[in-house]
Amino acid sequence: MIVLLVTGGIGSGKSAVCAYLESKGYPVYYSDDRAKALYDEQPELSLKVDKLLGGSLLSVDGKLDLSALAARVFADAGRLKLLESLIHPAVLDDFLSWLSVQDSPLAVMESAIAQNLPEFMAHIDKVLLVDAPVELRLKRACARDGKDIKAIQSRVEKQHFDPSAADCVLVNDAGLQELWSRTEQALKKMSIFVNMQ
Repeated sequence: MIVLLVTGGIGSGKSAVCAYLESKGYPVYYSDDRAKALYDEQPELSLKVDKLLGGSLLSVDGKLDLSALAARVFADAGRLKLLESLIHPAVLDDFLSWLSVQDSPLAVMESAIAQNLPEFMAHIDKVLLVDAPVELRLKRACARDGKDIKAIQSRVEKQHFDPSAADCVLVNDAGLQELWSRTEQALKKMSIFVNMQ
């Protein structure tokens, strides 16, 4: 089995690439979605996060308030590192458990940050970086998230990707049909020969 990391910044289209691969029958691990789910599935993780970050992050039903969490950590690099020290190992364990039950020639991880984490990269065979012009990424992200462009721009500016560290860079600046075609071309370029019918 080949394990492919699909990465890229906000609004780049990495989720669209992953959805296409999933539509072809290949399993995709969506890191952000799973990280959020783990807070619900592992109440002890939510409690640890709440305690580590100063409390008052749990709602009345004991669930982690993700909006409050984001507001607390994204403006404070120190708190973000504390959060990552808890959530990254939990996500890695979850990913490896998921990977162990896959029966496919290709398994995919979607993540904006895994490329910068050696503990994740130890389990990755190939890296596909999805990119697009910044203006287009901002437009897509604003339309998708319904947020102010300045808030999105702040997130974009904090994300850094090294194209030279990827096995292939896919530029997503056209329509969906072209994205599907470029995805297939990228797989071939990386010598990932799987059935895309």
